[in-house]
Amino acid sequence: MKKLRDTPSQTVGPFFAYGLTAEQYSYDFTSIADGLLVNQEGDQAKVAITGCVFDGKGNVIPDAMIELWQGDSQGKYNDERIGKDREGFWGFGRLGTGTQRGHKFYFTTVKPGSVEKGCAPHINVILFMRGSLLHLYTRIYFDDEPEANKKDPLLNLIPESRRHTVIARRVETGGLVEYTFNIHMQGENETVFFDVKN
Repeated sequence: MKKLRDTPSQTVGPFFAYGLTAEQYSYDFTSIADGLLVNQEGDQAKVAITGCVFDGKGNVIPDAMIELWQGDSQGKYNDERIGKDREGFWGFGRLGTGTQRGHKFYFTTVKPGSVEKGCAPHINVILFMRGSLLHLYTRIYFDDEPEANKKDPLLNLIPESRRHTVIARRVETGGLVEYTFNIHMQGENETVFFDVKN
C-alpha cells in the first residue's frame, strides 16, 4: 500500500494583515476592527500604543498583524460583540504593520485599570505573522506603574532580567501620552510570549 506524505504546514500570514485589516491596505471592503479601541470624540483621556515588530536580525517586519484586547479605565472588559459601543469604549483593535511610516503600529485607546485586585494594568496582545505556525500571545505592562507591576502574579513569573520585554515606555508627544512597545521575535531583547491553553 502506498503511503501518502504529510500535508506541509502553512505559516500564519502575511495574508491575515491584508484580509483582516482591509481598509488599512486600501481595499474597498470594511474591516471589523482597526486601531481605535475608544471613540475619538469621547471625553475619556486617550493614550497611544505604538511600536514595531522586529525579526531576529533587528529588521522591521512589514506585514505582521497585531490585535489588542483590554479592559477600560476601570478594568472592565467590553463583553459585547466587536463593534458594539459601551460608552465609547470597544476594547479591541487590530492593525497590520505595513502602512505606517517605518512599518509601525499605532493604536488609540485608554490606559486600562486593574482587572482584579493584585493585577497590574495591562493590555493583551495577539500577534500573527509569516514564519509563525501559531499566533503568539504577550502582554503590555506600563513603566509608570512600578508598584502595581511588582505585585502582578503573571509578570512575576517572568525572570526579572526579561520583564522589560513586556513593559511599555511612557513618552509625551504634543500633549498626548504615548507608550512605546516594540515586539522582538528573537535575539537579546526577545519578547516574552505566553503559552495560552484554550
